[in-house]
This record gives sequence, C-alpha cells and structure tokens, in this order.
Amino acid sequence: MNPTEGDKTQGPVTPAATAAPAAQAGAPQARDPDAIYQNNRIVAWVIDAEIHADAREIRFGEVSNSDELLLPEDCEFQNYRILVEHIDFASKEERGAAHKGRVLRGVVAEILGYREQ
Repeated sequence: MNPTEGDKTQGPVTPAATAAPAAQAGAPQARDPDAIYQNNRIVAWVIDAEIHADAREIRFGEVSNSDELLLPEDCEFQNYRILVEHIDFASKEERGAAHKGRVLRGVVAEILGYREQ
C-alpha cells in the first residue's frame, strides 16, 4: 500500500501524520519548495513559480489542492511571507483528475517579507 493512501478505515495520511515525533514537537523541519504553508501546514502546491523580488511579488502558473488555503490571510512560500492578491481563474477539479480540490491559475501574490525560521 502507498503510504500516502492510508487504509480504508482511517482515510488518507497527511504529511503531518507521517512526520517524525521530533518534527511534530517543534524541531526545525525542511519545507517543500513547491508548497504554500499556513500555520506550519501545507495548504497548497504550486507549479511554475516566478519570484520577482524587485516588484515584491511572486507569480504562480497554478496553485492546486488549495481547498485549505485561506485567501484573505498571509501565508508562506519558500522563505517569503506572501498575500494572494490576484487570481485569473479558479475551478474545482473532479475527484478523478490528477489535481484534486480547488485549482487556481494566474495567481499573483505580494511579498510581505521573509518568514521567521
């Protein structure tokens, strides 16, 4: 069985559920460079990120699996604190699709600063 599938009685296994106890206890943990975080949890995955530090913005070609991403709140991507300001297109993908959940395209986020480590 794939470790991310979980068993049929408990549902899917989340990244937080598979983390080592030391990582859950507050030890520094490596972050995925293609993920958006809120409250130290992965809330979305990104494709085609372009960082424009001089314009203080990041452009994402696509943000997928973003159902848990709270858009009016700041979030973290790589070493940046960001706030989503613009979305060209949003849709809810079908369960059988490669990307599940809410998919956002043409996303622009303002860089608010650097995240605390």
